[in-house]
Amino acid sequence: MYYPEELIEEIRAKNDIVGVISGYVKLQKKGGNHWGCCPFHNEKTPSFAVSEPKQMYHCFGCGVSGSVYTFMMQYENYTFPEAVRALAERAGVKLPEAEYSEEEKKRASRRARLLEVNKEAAKYFYYQLRASHGAVGMHYLEKRNLTPETIHKFGLGYAGKNGTELVEYLKGKGYTDDLIKEAGLANYSERHGMSSQFWNRVMFPIQDINHRVIGFGGRVMGDGEPKYLNSPETPIFDKRRNLYGLNFARTARSGNLIICEGYMDVISMHQAGFTQAVASLGTAFTQEQAVLLRRYTDSVLLAYDSDGAGVKAALRGIGILRDAGLGGKVINMQPYKDPDEFIKNLGREAFQERIDQAENSFFFEIRILADQYDMKDPEQKTRFHREIARKLCAFSEEMERENYLQAIAEKYYIESDSLRKLVVGYAAATGLDKPPERPRTTVQPKQPPEEKVKKAQKLLLTWLVDEPGLYERIKDYISPEDFTEELYRQVAAKLFAGLGTPGFQPASIVSLFDDPEEQRQAAELFQTTLPQMDTLQEREKAFHDILLSVKRSSYEYYTAKLGTDVSALNKVVEGKRALEKLAKTHISLQ
Repeated sequence: MYYPEELIEEIRAKNDIVGVISGYVKLQKKGGNHWGCCPFHNEKTPSFAVSEPKQMYHCFGCGVSGSVYTFMMQYENYTFPEAVRALAERAGVKLPEAEYSEEEKKRASRRARLLEVNKEAAKYFYYQLRASHGAVGMHYLEKRNLTPETIHKFGLGYAGKNGTELVEYLKGKGYTDDLIKEAGLANYSERHGMSSQFWNRVMFPIQDINHRVIGFGGRVMGDGEPKYLNSPETPIFDKRRNLYGLNFARTARSGNLIICEGYMDVISMHQAGFTQAVASLGTAFTQEQAVLLRRYTDSVLLAYDSDGAGVKAALRGIGILRDAGLGGKVINMQPYKDPDEFIKNLGREAFQERIDQAENSFFFEIRILADQYDMKDPEQKTRFHREIARKLCAFSEEMERENYLQAIAEKYYIESDSLRKLVVGYAAATGLDKPPERPRTTVQPKQPPEEKVKKAQKLLLTWLVDEPGLYERIKDYISPEDFTEELYRQVAAKLFAGLGTPGFQPASIVSLFDDPEEQRQAAELFQTTLPQMDTLQEREKAFHDILLSVKRSSYEYYTAKLGTDVSALNKVVEGKRALEKLAKTHISLQ
């Protein structure tokens, strides 16, 4: 461990998992858990459960499980020590100097050095813009009506007339060729040696949500190609999981976020007071970015270009937002191409009106669709109505579908009953109205014997976590040695020791493992779905059967080892005696 176990547990105990995760995921209390849409995969129906008593989370969709530490590691891509530090800071706990493994030291040091070299490059670009030879870049920004305050806020800069100056500057600061290259700031060639691809460009530092520079975008001065050039993927820069301007937009408190296409759109909107604007990073809008947006808002407005490419991007973005469970609207930019042009020509108030009048994303889809058909041609008109019916089938909730059906019927002068019949007919033809197929036989596929053993052990651990008082009634019949998987055995030992301790929470066990995969597996042991029974008698029988199954598999496990393990003999004799006694014992759950 990099920190003392007691300190790890203190930090975890001071960071209530519901409070931490609700800062990332919208949660709603239902029954004994808090529920929300999983941040680790796209879903519309919440299957992500956060248990306050257990201080653990589990997604019944993709299977992720863990403690508050695991969540921070998965969501923020932190190492375990980084998660500890983040949560310690959140809870106001002062950390001692950590003891790192050599591997962790190298990884943390490399990541820190990459952030350092990017920060130094940003400083270099910043001062180059303000030097005499940066006048071409400053002139470009002033021509775009950016104020000195805005230029400073976004850390805008300029890359000089050749690609070697940046490299020489960074090497003079003590950074190696390998580090400069790994940061995505330069490449090596036989002809030019180490040289940066960023030259004769206005530079846009790309920052993560903590305002750390992780990459750059550069806009060429003149007619060079490509017009915009972005940093490549690096260990600290993932284009699909970051958004330009989010470090500012996440605190806008505007009730929505606006996604647009380019850096200048974001900067122009922020300067006009629309500080909720963000943009993707040289790639099309991604599912990962939608999940990131969902962390901060339920409502996203699309402010894409009004040309054909922008319309296609908006249609694609609408689908991604919908899959992520986000509401989407489309801002009309016409008669201008993008937010930057619109605001320059019509001003802030006019753009605010466009925000207020943003079009429902489904209505936008249908309006764009309508432009593809000649409504005077009966055949094309019918095809248009069929396409509407197909899109309406995408709404899984009946009331929502009916509301949209009536609104679209009224908007396009379609008889609502006729459109409803088309929807039903399309659903029937495509199988969307068919109930889920049930197995034709009650015979289930056979599980391998080892999987049955694991399942019983998982069920027993989960049941004891849910009803810790049961351990006192079975401790004479069960021990950690009865768990045949090494990780299960370690978890059981910690659990049995902790069940008699006041204030014990199983999440503390997860934190004892260093490896993220072991943490996930340990957390999963407490999230197995228990059998549902109506009567106490049925529950007692199920619990007894599970306990007996664990004991029996333990006896068989040590019996099989008799030929190679002399110490197993005592365990076999003890196991047989305990098994026979347990088979005759009634265990009350009351």
